[in-house]
Amino acid sequence: MPKLKTIFFGTPDLSVPYLELLHQTTDVQLVVTQADKPRGRGMEITPCPVKKRALELGLPVLSPEKLKDDFDKIAAVPFDLGVAVAYGKIFRPNFLELPKLGILNVHFSLLPRLRGAAPVQQALIQGYTRTGISVFWIRPGMDDGPLFLQKECDILPQDDAHTLFAKLIPLGLEGLKETLVQIASGSIVQTPQEGEPTLAPMLQKEDALLRPALLSAKELNDRARGLACGPKPKVPFTHNGKTEWLQLVRTELAPAQEDRPAASGSVLLIERNRGILVKCKEGSIWFKEVHPAGKKPMAADAFANGRGLKTGDGAFIE
Repeated sequence: MPKLKTIFFGTPDLSVPYLELLHQTTDVQLVVTQADKPRGRGMEITPCPVKKRALELGLPVLSPEKLKDDFDKIAAVPFDLGVAVAYGKIFRPNFLELPKLGILNVHFSLLPRLRGAAPVQQALIQGYTRTGISVFWIRPGMDDGPLFLQKECDILPQDDAHTLFAKLIPLGLEGLKETLVQIASGSIVQTPQEGEPTLAPMLQKEDALLRPALLSAKELNDRARGLACGPKPKVPFTHNGKTEWLQLVRTELAPAQEDRPAASGSVLLIERNRGILVKCKEGSIWFKEVHPAGKKPMAADAFANGRGLKTGDGAFIE
């Protein structure tokens, strides 16, 4: 049986395993990635991870600034199926009509929940306890096309964006592999999405500025977990009359019995090997590891001792 002729659309590191799967199981005609950009400390013009891997595999690559720039070149390629994973660009309706079967997308949520650019981070920020992956057919709307299949997984209290990506990437590979097997056997599934949609917008720098006095402990902890990938979570730290934004590396929701009445943003406790217990708008949270500007990440209790913090200080009230 001849292999499916495919085109792959992807850009970052997380897309690379999907390109490799497609290379192993289909006849990849072309790889389309975002254009080369300045990267790293030296800001040298560098190809994205998908382009680099595609070239290593000997696959033809296009990296247009916009898909419409190379529409004619892509339209000239005979392909049955498109597969997109974190490509990062919108497909115009005329483009979706090019492949015989359509274009599939692997999305890291259980659609219609968390439609948008940051479903993994927003699943944590929005307090979800369960998520998964969706393989669906791209339509002109945002992540609203019919589903091929979905797979679910739990979000554990200790998960952050890094560990959740580590769960979802192989789950998505499993889902895409099953999808390709079914398509190759002639089975095409198009199940309409059901339920109330929720959104997962791209995170902005201001989203990472977290104030304990304005957030509950759960909200702050969920945001810190979600922001482990993306803009770094920071809290305002005031000491000796000066305020700086202190980056949070690791947090932990405090049990209810450790909470006590105090001004929001004040230090409830400093404990060796646990960190700084901070009062929030509701509840309290342990800052376990922090990253002061210009220094290396350190245990929060070591930071507190170095700055002379003590119980009752309003260090995070601003």
